[in-house]
Amino acid sequence: MAIDHGAHRHQQPYTSADEHRLVAKVLTVSDGVIAGTREDRSGEALAATLAAAGYEVVERRVIADGIDTVSEALAEMSTGFEGLNVSTGGTGFTERDLTPEGTRAAIEREAPGLAEAMRLVNPLGRLSRGVAGIIGRTIVLNTPGSTKGCVECFEAVADVLPHALALLAGERLH
Repeated sequence: MAIDHGAHRHQQPYTSADEHRLVAKVLTVSDGVIAGTREDRSGEALAATLAAAGYEVVERRVIADGIDTVSEALAEMSTGFEGLNVSTGGTGFTERDLTPEGTRAAIEREAPGLAEAMRLVNPLGRLSRGVAGIIGRTIVLNTPGSTKGCVECFEAVADVLPHALALLAGERLH
C-alpha cells in the first residue's frame, strides 16, 4: 500500500466516535444536596445528557458551595484526567454562589468563548457568572444549578468539545 505524502492531502474532519473515547465527570455544587434537603436533579440531568451525547460519565461528585471546596474538587477530579469536567450549581448571584471563583482558582487557562456561548442560549444565561477553562488536559465548564439551564449550557457547546478535547490531547487537527 502506497502512502501519499503529497502537499494536497485532504484532511478528514475530526470524528470523536471513531477516534476517541469521550469521558466526562459531573460535579454538583449545592449546600442543599449536601444537607439532604434537595435531590441532585441537575447532576442527574447533566449525566444523562452527557451520556446521550456519547460521553462515558466516569465520576459524579457532590460538594458544598465555596471557593475552596470547588477549587479542591476540580483540581482532584482533573488530576491525570483527559476529558470534560462539568459543574452544575453555584453560578448565580447569591452570596454562596462561588463556583466561578473556585473554578478560576483551579484552572490554568480560561476558555471564554465556551462560557460566552453557554450564556447566549437563554435570556436567563445573562445572570450566569459561570466560567470555562482548562486544567491540564481537562476542559472545565460551569453550568447553572437548574436542570434546564445545565443541559442547555452543555448543549450550546457540545458540538465543539470533541475537537477541543482532541487538541488538548495533542492532536494536530489543522
